[in-house]
Amino acid sequence: MEGKEGIGASKNSVLRNKDGSNEEEHKKILQIRDLVEKQDPASKDCDNLTIRRFLRARDLDIDKACAMFLKYRKWRRTFIPNGSISASEIPNERAQNKLFMQGTDKSGRLITVVFGGRHYHNKIGGLEEFKRFVVFTLEKISSRMPPGQEKFVAIADIQGWGYSNSDMRGYLASLSILQDYYPERLGKMFVVHVPYIFMAAWKMVYPFIDEKTKKKIVFVENKQLRSTLLKDIDESQLPEIYGGKLKLVPIQDS
Repeated sequence: MEGKEGIGASKNSVLRNKDGSNEEEHKKILQIRDLVEKQDPASKDCDNLTIRRFLRARDLDIDKACAMFLKYRKWRRTFIPNGSISASEIPNERAQNKLFMQGTDKSGRLITVVFGGRHYHNKIGGLEEFKRFVVFTLEKISSRMPPGQEKFVAIADIQGWGYSNSDMRGYLASLSILQDYYPERLGKMFVVHVPYIFMAAWKMVYPFIDEKTKKKIVFVENKQLRSTLLKDIDESQLPEIYGGKLKLVPIQDS
């Protein structure tokens, strides 16, 4: 997920042309690199694209981006000391069979499908195992991204969701992990098959979603589900359950 990238003048052109960084961004990336390496020398192994995501998440504010990046580095050393989460560390979460990954949208972004009605607060592993599951998922997605792609698309299917599925602590923890430690990874989220009862929980979570993330969330009406998804996803890449041709693949098997 993180690899060292050269930062010389010749790389500047590559970043602008292939990765979309303009000259202003590139200069700020170098400034951030200089600042964070003084406090965390090991961060020299992080590539420029990783730093750029934090920079963009903080609207190109160098100080805020530095603080966010250093917080991420500290969290990663504590929460993922071995560099990854293994499937064996999330047995109870895997057993719920609620998250899948396969195919790409028309922009080349990986597609994930999560079933909210299959999520139950795990009394055995508790909140900590759920957080490990979220990180396992985001790490898996990040490692599978095609070259030059940094974002993924999610289909959040809420069919069958009821109060027994409500897990505010888990929802807020996963939101915090996504926004604080994997910024600029989510490209778009389609929320589908939404029961009315779900909106009560949504209203409680909504205030904690940052403005950039809110703009990426689209609620889809049942009657327009297939046509809406097909605008972004080719039929050959769309899961069968939504009228496409791909079978669902559990995240741990993808």
